[in-house]
Amino acid sequence: MSAYRSHTCGELTAKAAGAEIRLSGWVHRVRDHGGVLFIDLRDHYGITQVIADSDSPAFAAMEKLRAETVIRIDGRVKLRDPDLVNPRLPTGEIEVYATDMAVLGASDDLPLPVFGDQDYPEETRLAYRFLDLRRESLHNNIMLRARVIKWIRDAMWDAGFTEFQTPIITASSPEGARDFLVPSRLHPGRFYALPQAPQQFKQLIMVAGFDKYFQIAPCFRDEDPRADRSPTDFYQLDMEMSFVEQEDVFRAIQPVIQGLFEEFGGDRKVDPDWPRIPYAEAMLKYGSDKPDLRNPIEMQVVSDHFRGSGFAIFAKLLEQEGTEVRAIPAPKGGSRKFADRMNAFAQQQGLPGMGYIFWRKGDDGQTEAAGPIAKNIGPERTEAIRQQLGLAEGDAAFFLGGKPETFEAVAGRARNEIGRELGLTDENQFKFAWIVDFPMYEKTEDGRIDFSHNPFSMPQGGMAALEGDPLAVKGYQYDLACNGYELVSGAIRNHKPEIMFKAFGLAGYPESEVESRFGGMVKAFRYGAPPHGGCAAGIDRIVMLLADEQNIREVIMFPMNQRAEDLMMGAPSEPTNEQLRELRLRVLPRE
Repeated sequence: MSAYRSHTCGELTAKAAGAEIRLSGWVHRVRDHGGVLFIDLRDHYGITQVIADSDSPAFAAMEKLRAETVIRIDGRVKLRDPDLVNPRLPTGEIEVYATDMAVLGASDDLPLPVFGDQDYPEETRLAYRFLDLRRESLHNNIMLRARVIKWIRDAMWDAGFTEFQTPIITASSPEGARDFLVPSRLHPGRFYALPQAPQQFKQLIMVAGFDKYFQIAPCFRDEDPRADRSPTDFYQLDMEMSFVEQEDVFRAIQPVIQGLFEEFGGDRKVDPDWPRIPYAEAMLKYGSDKPDLRNPIEMQVVSDHFRGSGFAIFAKLLEQEGTEVRAIPAPKGGSRKFADRMNAFAQQQGLPGMGYIFWRKGDDGQTEAAGPIAKNIGPERTEAIRQQLGLAEGDAAFFLGGKPETFEAVAGRARNEIGRELGLTDENQFKFAWIVDFPMYEKTEDGRIDFSHNPFSMPQGGMAALEGDPLAVKGYQYDLACNGYELVSGAIRNHKPEIMFKAFGLAGYPESEVESRFGGMVKAFRYGAPPHGGCAAGIDRIVMLLADEQNIREVIMFPMNQRAEDLMMGAPSEPTNEQLRELRLRVLPRE
């Protein structure tokens, strides 16, 4: 017999009754039933119930056990009485009568329990992540993640893609986030960077003549943390293809993502219809470039109904250039109580509130509009709004106005909140949409032109498009949204040096800087670059959705906290003076 186990703790069934076996694992729970001890013994595979009475040679030692102590048990498999069978456990038909026990690894008092589902502060959970990972829900999430990655890898190979690895130490690149810099010992005063993504390398793989590439790639970005984003590193399914247009990329990745969600999404429906929604339309209708289409609400522009109206706030606002009023329909939300709740939500978002109209049955039996706005603009305008929005008695509409960029994000969050509050959002499905036609450029707060998305994308219209207004240029860029999250981002790449120089020039990068920062890629494009494109899908976010978690740290084995600290390993740490001298660096004191 093995020194530690003949079976795992999830393996024994009624067929093993009478067998002499050996198990090893963690003491999950101890129960003393008046001279009879019950121990739930746990390992990676499951739980087996172990019993010992006063006649057992192991009884005295088992009485002293603490939770999470690692032990080895020798014993005999017994069938449970029929009324004591636990159908929720694969091992629920049997128990093991202990004849011998050895402690393999003692445990101190626990800083957080492993048994049960008690909520503990995240800081404690992260500081003792090795204990937290023993908890069933988190253990299951990590195993789900492993199965997802294996499934993706198999699917990509089956689709004709080849897996390659790209460097982890590289040069700094402007890709929308801050780099993690790595000082060079051999080249004092110079720095490497951890790659934000394998972007340049995967394009070079295409130039090198490899047709379909993929990688489960680690990416490093010095970002502010969010519930759906890790502040330091993450993994993505990275892929690239040669001789393709946008639709070719869509056709390649949809079967992989759709199949993945069908395989691991449980009983949730996976909608096979993936519409293409232009960025401008997504922002107008949903207030987001990652809309949750499970919610059927679509916002509409209703500015014409307020111009010259008695509602002075919007009427005066619309006299300013670039302003508009949008309505958020709220079917079945036609009560003052609901309107007050939504006003409170808007105030939590930093707005003074939202205007509203709701429709009810009047004293004459006819549908009438109510609310402060209705009193100010009159029945003719309110009826026109109702007709435009397709609303009826018992429904409501909420209004936000100004320059769209100042209120779109809040409008999008309000749309989501209304959908949830009114039960309009179908929680039991996954709905996808490609968001396309992203603007290539945006204006920064100081008035400069900068890239709004991936700087390596091909502008729609090529060189000719770059001769006009930069803010009117659209790129062959696309994101895949699912249930309110961005899962995939990609583009058809700019593979022509002259277009690349022009595109970066509009964003303030002179040709010399492009040569300096992207010399490898520029050089490669001068020696025959194929048209190519691809995308990257966020592994962590996909698993978060499949596991039905709200926080991405629940699907990452060893995540950082919200301040980008590893509380378990003590990172980031202060370097020693010897390390700094070797790198010829000096750390400035904190201000």
